Parts: sequence; structure tokens; C-alpha cells
Amino acid sequence: MISMLAAIGAAAQAGGTLPPAGNPDRLRTRWADEVKPDRVHPEYPRPQMVRSDWLNLNGLWDYAIRPRSESRPPSASFDGQILVPFPVESALSGVMKPVGEDQQLWYRRTFEIPAGWAGRRVLLNFGAVDWETSILVNGRQIGTHRGGYDSFSFDITDALKPTGPQELLVCVWDPTDAGTQPRGKQVRAPHGIWYTPTTGIWQTVWLEPVPERRIDGLRVTPDLDNARVVVQVDEQYLGPDQMVDVAIMVEGRIVARGSGRATVEIPLRGARRWSPADPYLYDLRVTLRRSDEPRQVVDEVTGYFGMRKIEVARDKQGILRLFLNGEPLFMLGLLDQGFWPDGLYTAPTDEALRYDIEMTRKLGFNTIRKHVKIEPQRWYYWCDKLGVLVWQDMPSGDAFAGGDRTEIQRSAESAAQFEQELQRLIDTHYSHPSIVMWVLFNEGWGQYDTARLTGWIEQHDPTRLVNAASGWHDLGVGDVHDIHVYPGPAAPQREDDRAIVLGEFGGLGLAVPDHLWQPEGSWGYRSFQTAEQLTEAYVSLLETLRLLAVEPGLSAAIYTQTTDVEIEINGLLTYDRAMVKPDAERTAAANRRMFLALPAIRSIAPTSQRSGVPWRYTTNQPAAGWENSDFDDSSWPEGVGGFGRTGTPGIVVRTAWETPDIWLRRSFDAVRPLARPYLHVHHDEDCEIYLNGKLVASLTGYTTSYVFVPLPASAVQVGRNLIAVHCHQTAGGQGIDVGLVDVVERTH
Repeated sequence: MISMLAAIGAAAQAGGTLPPAGNPDRLRTRWADEVKPDRVHPEYPRPQMVRSDWLNLNGLWDYAIRPRSESRPPSASFDGQILVPFPVESALSGVMKPVGEDQQLWYRRTFEIPAGWAGRRVLLNFGAVDWETSILVNGRQIGTHRGGYDSFSFDITDALKPTGPQELLVCVWDPTDAGTQPRGKQVRAPHGIWYTPTTGIWQTVWLEPVPERRIDGLRVTPDLDNARVVVQVDEQYLGPDQMVDVAIMVEGRIVARGSGRATVEIPLRGARRWSPADPYLYDLRVTLRRSDEPRQVVDEVTGYFGMRKIEVARDKQGILRLFLNGEPLFMLGLLDQGFWPDGLYTAPTDEALRYDIEMTRKLGFNTIRKHVKIEPQRWYYWCDKLGVLVWQDMPSGDAFAGGDRTEIQRSAESAAQFEQELQRLIDTHYSHPSIVMWVLFNEGWGQYDTARLTGWIEQHDPTRLVNAASGWHDLGVGDVHDIHVYPGPAAPQREDDRAIVLGEFGGLGLAVPDHLWQPEGSWGYRSFQTAEQLTEAYVSLLETLRLLAVEPGLSAAIYTQTTDVEIEINGLLTYDRAMVKPDAERTAAANRRMFLALPAIRSIAPTSQRSGVPWRYTTNQPAAGWENSDFDDSSWPEGVGGFGRTGTPGIVVRTAWETPDIWLRRSFDAVRPLARPYLHVHHDEDCEIYLNGKLVASLTGYTTSYVFVPLPASAVQVGRNLIAVHCHQTAGGQGIDVGLVDVVERTH
């Protein structure tokens, strides 16, 4: 980081202010050295609606942190310089200071309008600023924006001076977790799964000249069913005598075109479909012209789109699954939090932004769940380009719905802000083919009016799926039933009107010295000491995941997570992106097996999921040797599984069990050697399972669905076998049911 800070310092010396060095030992990525004050995120920031004429305002600005009660600081009394668009708390900003909820952050810079822009309106564009932003140009109040994740623009033309330097002031207030606004994982006191906040400008700032009547709000809808694409332009800025021309191009050659007022429908027969296997994109040119002068161009933008369709449909076995372009596709993804050790919410470079997505594909995943954060438009461009499906979370805020509450009661102000930012999320990202699912709430956080909001999303954007509640409080609405299980994997019970998905699982941790945010206190949901151990555990999880795709018919799974984040070390990559922690080849191979033909699961000793299976059982401590085949259990009562308390999630209770312990025994026959035997188990809570007198599984905690537990092939003998089970329960629901299956790979 030192070389980057030295460059900022050299650029700042003329003004007499040198940014503080912060902590030169703070963890950083290899792209940090590529960050230069005169070239910071130089790429055009809006790839789906590009104008050739623009001016990037990223770079060194003056900054000041002041109490909220104070007005703008005098120009000579700013604290120093900050590198925009990096958050003030980040090392790459050159500041690395917190801003409290009783303070506000001021930015100042000057710019000059290019002479060639004369006669056009000038828009000041922000990719994102967290959270409440006020803008002044040459001392004139321009406007205010609330929202930490969405892009916004102001027309500053009337505030500009005819010539010379123009002064731009930006004032930002961000309450972080002292407020109810959408904020994601940002907190004032980072710990555990809660991370360093982002305050202020964190995406590109730029100027662009536009005509008074112009193209705005471009919305592209692929329609495979009707072999067409629909292009819509916001009518707000169109003149009464203007028309829109749309040209669809491949390698510079026009393959289809159409014209209309604001909505243009263009036939596109035999379209090449966008998918992870073939992320094909069509180029787009949209031209605004006068209807009576077709050759006179008023405005023009370029972009791209992909032809794809996402839906829930039944496969050949009648199971509801996620379908892409008319075919079932298992979505195997990574939970991606989008944090960087040197830039926090802001990636150091566009190459760094692309790298995480490239590594996701190289490791064999086809999906990313962007977790309670919204990225710059260029991140979604790279997902479109590289072929990754995206589940996009709405950033969470306000309070948690926990205990007996499945929803909270938001204030009118909190609800209005959430819904406004939700609509902006959908509207500004509507045209990205990679986004296939909107995730409304995560683990009860801020969850309210779930059914109403789910219905609103379905109506507002019928081209995508809706995940109403990822984890915790499922209220039976939306396109999927999503559960979280660590480490898992597990699956909800099969449903008649929704696909079932695993929104989070895994969390396997490995601390890698010299690649940690801090040397002490790092954690994972389950920790390992070596890369070999981590790899074995991951491959084992994926083998079990394949079985859940067969029974009960899991359609997707999201592994936690892409990278380590601060003290959370359950990433496949280290936080600095310097290492892939498990063996990359074995990880990719295990992942790619998810997309092959699924194996057959043969029931050898069925569970009681579909019909009750008889067991001998007792709730009194049995004599020694109770787990052996020659033990006499004739005095034990007989009952059918499952055993437990009615209402325990994920199990059908047919025989009541409400004491702390239960012991079970049953026999089954195997007529031939087994290929790959697995126990099929629901347990709440700890249980020990014996097969022919040998302990084959010790399972702790509880499940809310049936899980598969691998066994050595030699554990099951040809002929008669005995399963013996002891389950212990302490509080809450309780239940136990055990079966055994054989897994056989299909040859075609």
C-alpha cells in the first residue's frame, strides 16, 4: 500500500496536504499498486447505456469530517485529500478514518467543462454514495439523494459558470447501523459476520453532456417464447415529434432493427441463447431522431443484451426445478459479499472486480448470490460477459424478525425508504441477463409485508424469479423455498408449487497465516488446519449435495463463500485474493459433477417419510450390548417412525417421544453388495447410529430435513443387518428417523 499512498502524497503536495498513511501493514490485494491518483476506475461505468462523450471525476478530492451541526467548511480548512471513489474508512482512500452518525463527510473539487460541450445539458452522475447526499455546484444547492446503493444524476447546467473552474461540493451523512436504512453487513463496531462500514462516495463519479431531449431509462426485455426482444426508453425526456430507432448487431453487422415511439418490439427468430455454457451477447444501438427528419440524430447510446428465459417448471420426473431456456439447470453458486481488504465496498480496479467472477467460473460454479450488497454496473457486465447466473439480494436494514416474530413492524419512513431502494435496484439492473432471481429478505432481517412485496416484485418484473425469504422465515410465497444449513448440506421437503433451494451452506474455515485481516479471532462455521483437510471436507459436502438433488429434488445450492471477509475465514479464497485455499482442481471437479447425470438412489432400508416403518424402541436405559445383533429386544414396544414431538420441522411424527432419550432397533436385508451406501437421517438432536454393532455415525445438533451420511461399502453385509440408534434431546423440538440407501451412478 505504501507505493500507492506515496503517489497520492506526491499529487497532494502542491496543495500542502498529505493524506495520512493509515496502516501500511493492513492486508491488501495485488491490484492496490495499480491504483494511481490520475487513473482510478477509468472505465465507462454504465456498460448497457454508453455515451462516447464523458468526463471521469474520480481521483483526488479535498475532504473534511465535521459535526452534523456545522455548515460547509471553508475551502482552506479541509482536512486533506481523499482518493475517490474509495470509502473514507478504506486504506485506498488514503484517509482510513471512521465517520460517526453525528458527523458528516464533505468532499470538494473543481473541474472545467470541455469547450465541445457548449449548447448541451451537463449531467453529474454518481454510481453510488452511502447514504444521504447533498450536492452544491458553485455554491448553489443542486439536490439531495437518499440511498446507499443506487446510481443517481443531477442536471447541473444552470449552476455552471460560463468558463473557468467549477466548484463541486458533496456532503454525506451515513448513520450506518444507527439508522433503519438498507445497509447490508456494515456496522460501526465490526465483529463476527459484521464488517467495516462504507461512508460516502464508493462508485465512479462522472459528467456527461446530453441534449435536452434524450434517451434515458433503457429497458431491454428478451422474449424467447415470442422470438422477439422489446426495447423501452423512458418517455420523460422524449419530445412529441421524436422517434426511437433500435439496431441489433453482431460483430458490427446489423441483424435486426425496428422503430417506435418509446417501445420498440423487434422480431429475433432463431436467437442464440445466453447461458453459462454460452454467454452470448448481442450489441445494441439506440438512436433518437426527429420523426420528420430521420437522418438528424438527436441522441444515441450503445449497449448490449442477452436472450434468456428463467422459470420454475417440472422435469421428466414431475419435480419442480429451476429451468433456464427451457431446460433444467442446477444452480451451484457462491455467496459473494463483495468486500475488499484495501477498498472495502470498492474493488481496487476493474480487473480485480472481474477476477472474483473469473475464479468463480474456474472453480466450477455457475451462480453467484450477491449477498445484501449491490455492485457497480460493471460487476454485472462481467457476469453477463463471463456467463454467471446472479441471485441479487436486496440489502437488508432495520431490525431482525426473531423469536416468535416472523415479520417486524417497520415505521412508515423505514418502509418507504426500503421500497424506494428496492424499486431502484430492479429498475436499474433490469436489462442484465445474468440476474435471474431477486432475493427480498435474508434470515428475517428487516422482513415485513413479505406477501405484499413478493407480489409487487412479481408484477413489476415478471421476467425473473422471486426468493421471498432466504433462510429462517418462509411464509409460503415466491418461486422457491430457501433454507440455510451450516455446514449442511440439507434441503427442504419437496413442494407442489415451488422449487426447493439451499440458500446458504458450507462455511468451512481455514486460517492462512500472512493472509489474515487480523491474526487473532478469525473464525469459520467449521474450522480445519490444512488445505488437504479442507478439500476433503468440501468434496464430501458436494457428494452429499448431489444426492439431495435427486431426493428430495434440490434445485440450487449456494456455498459460503467466495472469499474470507475480515475475521470471517470461510472463503474459498483468502481475503487478499492471493490464494485458493482448497485444491482448485479437486474443487472444480467436485462442482462440475453437479451438472452431470444424477445418480440413482435405491432404498435399502426406507425411512418413514412416506409411510411408517416399524422399530423396536425404549425410552429407558437398556442393558449393555443393546446395539448388537444378538441382543434380545423382544420386551421393547414396537412403534412406527418417525419418533418425536409433533410439529418438529422436517419430520412426520407417527410415534410420540418426549423423554430426553430414546433407543431404537430394526433389521433389514441386503440381497447384494452395495456400491455406495449412505444413511438417510433426520435427527433432533444428537444421535449415535450403529450398524451390526459398530458405531458408524455420531451426529450432533439437529436437522430440519433429511440428510445423507456416507458409509464404507463394507459396513453393510449381504443378508441380514441391524440398525441401532440412540438419540438424545435437550430442548425445543425433537425427532429421529433413520434409513439406508445405495447410490448407483447412471451409465448414460
